[in-house]
Formats: sequence, C-alpha cells, structure tokens
Amino acid sequence: GCASVAVGSPIVPLGSAVTASCTVWSKLCHGLEQGKVQITWMLDNEPVAGSQCRGPGGTEVSNLTLPQFNRTQAKLWCWVEWNGTKQRVGMAEIRAGYPPAKPFNLSCVLNLSDYGLTCQWEQGADSHLPTSVVLKCAGSRAQTVTGCTPQGGRSCCTVPRRLLQLYQQMEIWVSAANALGTAESEHLCIDPMDVVKLDPPALQSIQSIPFQTDCVTLAWEVARSNAHMELQCELRYRAPEDPGWALVTGIDGQAGTTQCCGFLFGMQYHFQMRCRRSLARGYWSEWSLGRNYTTHEKAPVGKLDAWWSARLAGAGRQLEVQLRWKAPQRREANGRVLGYRVTLSPRRKGRDPLTVCNTTHTYCNFSAPAGTRRVYLSAYNAAGESAATEVVLLERKGQPLAGLRAMSGGKHSLWVRWEAPPAPVAGYIVEWQQVSSEPGHCSTCWQMERDGAATAALIRDGIEPFQRYNISVYPLYKDAIGVPIHTAAYSKQKAPSYAPKLHLRSISKSDAELCWDPVPVEMQNGFITSYTIFWANSTAEVSSATVNPSLSSFVIRELKPSTLYKVHIMASTAAGGTNGTSLTLVTMVLDDAEIQFLFLTLGLIFVLLILLLICFQKNGRVKQQFWPSVPDPANSSLGKWVPAELQQEPLQVPGVREPGLATISTVTVLEKAVGKQPPGWGKEPAIETTSTFPPLPRPYVRQEGPGTPGHGWAAAEPCQGPGGSRESVQYARVVGDGYKGQQQPRPRLYLRSSSTQPLLLDPSPSPKPYENLWFHGAAPPGCPGDGGCPEEPPATFPLLQGLRISGAEELHDCRAF
Repeated sequence: GCASVAVGSPIVPLGSAVTASCTVWSKLCHGLEQGKVQITWMLDNEPVAGSQCRGPGGTEVSNLTLPQFNRTQAKLWCWVEWNGTKQRVGMAEIRAGYPPAKPFNLSCVLNLSDYGLTCQWEQGADSHLPTSVVLKCAGSRAQTVTGCTPQGGRSCCTVPRRLLQLYQQMEIWVSAANALGTAESEHLCIDPMDVVKLDPPALQSIQSIPFQTDCVTLAWEVARSNAHMELQCELRYRAPEDPGWALVTGIDGQAGTTQCCGFLFGMQYHFQMRCRRSLARGYWSEWSLGRNYTTHEKAPVGKLDAWWSARLAGAGRQLEVQLRWKAPQRREANGRVLGYRVTLSPRRKGRDPLTVCNTTHTYCNFSAPAGTRRVYLSAYNAAGESAATEVVLLERKGQPLAGLRAMSGGKHSLWVRWEAPPAPVAGYIVEWQQVSSEPGHCSTCWQMERDGAATAALIRDGIEPFQRYNISVYPLYKDAIGVPIHTAAYSKQKAPSYAPKLHLRSISKSDAELCWDPVPVEMQNGFITSYTIFWANSTAEVSSATVNPSLSSFVIRELKPSTLYKVHIMASTAAGGTNGTSLTLVTMVLDDAEIQFLFLTLGLIFVLLILLLICFQKNGRVKQQFWPSVPDPANSSLGKWVPAELQQEPLQVPGVREPGLATISTVTVLEKAVGKQPPGWGKEPAIETTSTFPPLPRPYVRQEGPGTPGHGWAAAEPCQGPGGSRESVQYARVVGDGYKGQQQPRPRLYLRSSSTQPLLLDPSPSPKPYENLWFHGAAPPGCPGDGGCPEEPPATFPLLQGLRISGAEELHDCRAF
C-alpha cells in the first residue's frame, strides 16, 4: 500500500495513553502525485484530531496521541482526503484491559474411583484480555509441571494419577497470564491422600432395644474402596416435624454397629450416615441413602390442658358441659393417640368408672347431673392409657384483667398483652374466634398459659391475614375463673374488598339522605376507620364529608335545587381505601312542605269554587243578581198557539211575492192604564175593549176597508183574569199581505193571546208603562198625518226582536200602511 499505521503498543492498560502515526507515500498512491494530501483519523466511528507534517522522501506523516484510552477494544483508522474525497488507507487494532487477577480459594479432592486429583478455584475480576490459566504442581524432588489446563473458561480441572505422588507432600497452585502480566494463587501443600473423599457407607438395619427404653441399635457396611482405611463416621436423624437434624459424632466406622438413645416413643425418624479417614484433614463422604424407622410406643404421660363451659338445663336437673382439650405433646403422647375418654369419677382397681365420652376428637359435649364439679379426662394409644387429668368445673366469678390489647405478630400470628389483676393468678386462658357473617365456633382456638406471671401470649394457630379475630382472656384462680374481657385484632390489614352500595332514602331541593349496608366483616380486610362521601354537580364542584364508621346513613345539605349530582362512597381502613359505584340523583324544585302547601292552596280554591257554585244554585236572589231572568218569547203561549183561520191559510213562498210588497211581522207590547184610552190611529174608530175576555185566549178579527189595503194595525188591551188581576200582558201579531196574483185583498187578522210571562223591567229602550211611542209626536216627514210610517216597532223593543213568527227575514223599510 501507499500508507502505513503504527501504534506505540497494540495492548495497553485500560485508561492509559495511546500514540499512533500514519505515513503516506504520495508517489505510491495513484492520483496523489500532484494534489495536496490531508490525513485524518477515526477511532471506530468517532473522528479524532492529529498533527500532520511532511516527512523525508516526499511523505506525509500524521501523529496522534490519545491521552486516555477507555475502551477495551477499538479500531484506529487513517484516512486520506484529496479533491473532497476521503479514503481509508490504513488501520490498527488496539486492546486495553488489566493484568490478570490473583486466583484464590484453591481446593483439591482425591477421587478414589480413578485416583484423580480434582482442583477448583475462583478466578477473580475479568481482565478484558485473553488470559491463559494453568494448574501447576511440583513434588518434593520433582520439577514443576503443568498438572492440567481448564477448558471452556471453567475454574476447575483434574490432575491425572500419573502426575501425583501419593502419601507425599506436593505443591499445587494456579497461574494466570496475559499480555499485561502474570498472577499466581497461594501454593497448596498437601498429601493427595489427605484430601481423599471416601464413598458413603450403607445402613443395614435399625432396631429398638431393649423394649420400653428410648434407645435404638444401628448397623451399617462401609464401601469396598474404604475397607482398608481407618474411618471416622457420623450419624444424623430427624423426625418429620423437627426443624433440623440431630447429629451423633465419634462413631468408629470399622465397628459396623452403634447404639443411640434419647428417641421419642412411637415416633418415625429418618437416619443417614457418612465417614472419612481417621485423624486426617480429608473430606467427609456424601451422606448415605436415608432409612426410616419408627420407635416402639408407650402409654401417654402428663396432664392434658382442658377448657370448658357449662350451663344448667332440664329445669335445673342437668348440667350441659362442653369440654375441650389440647392433644398431648409428642414427648407425652409416646406414640399415636387413638382416642380420649371422659368419666365422671376417677379410675380404681377392679372398677371401671362411668364413661360419658369416648372420642377421637379434642372436644366433647355431654350431660351430667346438676351439682357435678369434677370430670376426668385421659388419652390412650396402642400401648396403654394415661393417668386421668382432673378437670374442676369452677364458677366464672373471679376478678377480670385490668386491661387487654392485641396487635399483629406477623402475617399468621397475633400478640396478646394484658395487665394482671390484683389477686394472684395461677394461669390464663386465651380464646379467639374468627368473626364472620355466619356464626361458628372453633373448638381448637384457645390456649392455656400456665405461668401466672405471664402478661403476653403469641397466638399462631389458625390465624389468617385480613380476617378479624375476637380475643378473650380468662384469668385462672385457685378456686374460681375470672370474668373475661375482650378485644379484636387483625394480623394484617389492607383496603376493603369493596365499598358499600349507596341508596337514596329521601331527597328535597337542598338535602339528600343516603343510606348503605355495612361491608360484610369478611370483606372489610381491616378495621373500617371512616366512610367518606363525595358528591359533585355538573360543573365539577366536588365536595366531601367524613362519616363515622358506626353510622350507616348521611344527609347531604346545602344542595342546589333542580341540580344533578353524582355521589359515591369510599370505605377506608388503616391500610387504604376503596371507592364504591356512583349514584346519580337530581334535587327537587320544591320541598315536600312547599308542595303540600301548594296542593292545599289549590284544594282550598277548588272547594271555595264549589261552594260558590252551590250557593248560586241554591240562592235565587244571588242567582238573580248574576243571571237575571229573561223572557223567552219562543216558548210563550203565542208561539205555540195559531188560530184556525191562520192554519187554513196556504203558505206562500217568499219568492213569488211581488217585489214591491212585503209581509211584515212585528210584535208590539202594549199595556193600558186604568181609564185611559190610547189615541186613535188614522181615521178609524177605536175598538171598545171593556168587555170581559173569556177564560181561554180568543182571537178577534177586524177587517179594514178596501180603501186601505195593506195597512193593518193591531191593538191589545189588558185582559183581567178571573180575579180581576191586570198582570197579564197581551201579545198581538200583525200579518200583512198582499201576495202576488191575489185579486181581492184578504182581510187583516188581529190576533191576541194571554201570556203570563213578565215584561222586562229595564226602562230603556222599552217604552214607559202604559205608553207607546207610536202615539207620540208628529208624523215623520213624507208620511200622512193619519199615523202612517211609524218607527219600526222591533227597534223600539230590541229585546223582543227575536220573536218573529213568520216573515221576519222579509222585513223592509217602513212604508205607508
């Protein structure tokens, strides 16, 4: 090539300085003969700056110094740049690391199967550089040789038998070397036979001897490879419930048998054995295969801890007793307990007492005669029965404890502490029950503290986290049992499993009463310290209130009327809180009292209206003030009565009449004063009306002369009734004619009828009594002086305009009559 890169050292200590140079021969690089050469450096992909100068022979030289090389491995590139183009022309690889660490913790074991010496060690820190490791050894008179080389980066290897000198001291060590240095472990001087690891022995048999003792005899056999050696052995054993092993040392391996004591009766044990060379620093063999053995049984011993409760039944003739006891300890059971027996009297020779209970459980309910103060409890197994424990049924009337509290002793335990009463105490009974929604009773949830000076007890049996326990402590006196005191505790708490569900009990425009069901005690997971109610309206104004855990309802006050709110509840314990589901409610526009007042007001108004209507219907005077009586001419006798002549008159269609002639029907009401005659109409004489009318209405007819056709007037006079009364009013009907095609004018008909309907009392626009406007004043202009063209009578009596028997729709302007 036309360039070369040289470094001070390709392998350097990590963090040290690195120097390098790049030399470029322009004559040898095609294209660089005429141009100027510029040299740059790249450390992997990172540019670094160097100094460039012209060297001898037309060369360009760039020198580079890295003051601190902190990479374990990197490539240094030399670049040449001309005419804007860069090209790599040389490269050097640099590695950095540390000298090898000193190996330590060297140990070797001689394997009797092939007599190879296997050694292992710990290498120490990584040097980041290729390192060679060998195990070296040297005899007392031999030169140093390489015993073995580990493979695959492991820290162990085996020296073959041919390089070993048995029963002689040898020096063994580990050597590690790399480009930066060499390190050796501590030298180990050993006799290979001192580090031999023997094969384990084999247990042959185990027996209990003699009977009714706590000793056993064991027999074993050593491995064939160890038969020519003096061995020292160890025995270990344990029961399934034991936390650790029991160790027996100093056993002569060549003896083959040994006797050990201190075993429990009727207990199963697991035995193992191992050996090594006597009086040597060799290694123990592996533990032999285990062997199980159960010792023989013996009758139980000791007294049983018992607890009881009693009450009178059967009208006071029987005593109902609930007796509970603890199973005996392993050292007292002496085997597997087969059952328990409860009697009312102690056992005597040749006499079996009355047995009230024989059970495999640790509790018994039985009846005894009233006045029973003692019962006797014993346990039995296959080897016999224990001595009876006397249980005295004392009264619970002693002094209680001065104080009691409980706290967590761990996830599955509780500490109970109390203050002793003033009187001397023989012991204590600590009783606990898990609190649940379903009632239950635990027969084993109690324990006895026999030390009267004790002020604390640790409960371990049946304690679970997140469950509440009620705890009671009874002091035991010599002649009585103290009254218990109680407390509650959790071994561990957490947030409730769920919060209660809110219910709306009542709501008004400013208040809302909420209620909820308490969280079941199994789901509380701790003591509920508080309930927190949160409510928010549509504008996200959030308010809250804390409620005592003993309450199950709460009233939210100062709410806005007709507003939607979202409410939820949070149940909290000392370990956290849990939110419940949201409840949506809308406040009312009016309160209940306001709604009741509104309905009451409307009801009163309605009642008043009903009363007014009834009053108007029942009281004619009040009714007359509001609804005066108006005559109905359509229902008068005149409207229902038609004379015979009028009935025979043929009806004429209005369309066939002459246009110039019109049939006018008008009703004029006249009333004559006593002794006064109305003035005459035209030239016709007045008709005498002093005669007495018949009882029934009778028409009278007056026919005018032919010289005055179409001019007919009717006058009505008052008619006295049977009693001479002048209260009746005469209604007259005037029928005018003529009809189209009639040759001779038909006579005028003057009709009258007696109607008892009163006239209107309103003085206007009706004429004054006993008068008629027809007879007053001069004749209007253009009318003859004989009284023609008078004012239209219906206009004079507007309230009687509706009374038109026929021809009313043909009424025209007044013409000469």
